[in-house]
Amino acid sequence: MLTAMPKKNLPDQPAASFEQAMEELELLVEKMESGALPLEASLDAYKRGAELVKYCAAQLERVEQQVKVLEGEMLTPFEDDQDDGEDQDE
Repeated sequence: MLTAMPKKNLPDQPAASFEQAMEELELLVEKMESGALPLEASLDAYKRGAELVKYCAAQLERVEQQVKVLEGEMLTPFEDDQDDGEDQDE
């Protein structure tokens, strides 16, 4: 029966920031593409990469929602003012 080996040198917690997660993900991809990792380490790196991708996607979704709010509340009136070229307050 196979038992799961503990992860080595791969943090279990999420990254501190989107940028840090992307940097870690890039390093994992480089290591995996180099072919230098043994099979078990490649599997651990793949799992960690999947976690990082999920984290980054969630961060991007959160920011996208914030942009939608800004567009709905602040940018739409600004665009309306530019369309007719006249100052509507007068």
